[in-house]
Amino acid sequence: MTNIEQIEGLLFVAGDEGVTVAEIEHATGFAKPAINTMLTTLATRYADDTDCALVILSTENTYRLATKAALAPVLKRYFEAPLSTSLSQASLEVLAIIAYRQPLTRIEIDEIRGVQSGSTIQKLVLRQLVTETGRLSEPGRPILYGTTELFLDYFGLKSLDDLPAIDLDALTDSEHPAPETDLFLTAFQAKLNGEHPDSEEN
Repeated sequence: MTNIEQIEGLLFVAGDEGVTVAEIEHATGFAKPAINTMLTTLATRYADDTDCALVILSTENTYRLATKAALAPVLKRYFEAPLSTSLSQASLEVLAIIAYRQPLTRIEIDEIRGVQSGSTIQKLVLRQLVTETGRLSEPGRPILYGTTELFLDYFGLKSLDDLPAIDLDALTDSEHPAPETDLFLTAFQAKLNGEHPDSEEN
């Protein structure tokens, strides 16, 4: 792999929180001047490529990947899909993880799932099922996420204490899910489709 490829990978997995030059230096062993040069090279490459959707943003020495402003209309339509639209398995996993382990950061969610969850979290935020609840007092001030009142109302819960028992380890084990986990996610999906999860055909 190339040096720029390593930096691009770190920018991608850092997601909304971004990554600092110091963090890149620690992860790669590259010197800071070389890192700054490669970040500039990568930013120029994105800007000059009309077929590339990405741009690098920097704030207080923190760099993150974002999409170009011209894509705002199509992304807005994607994220504002009606709540009645079925959520993907990934969205259900993230929603359940946040519901049971809140508050937690995107990185913690990524570690549980083993994949990047930034866009999934953003869609849940825009659907008002998940919200930002604060920030950790550590470098980068990562955002903490939790469920909303709409989440409780939509699933007919008075409080989070009403959530059914679930094995979150099984939730993220797609090969061997626990029966109660499968039933819980099925209930989530049925509710989002406007169905009653306990209904039976006559």
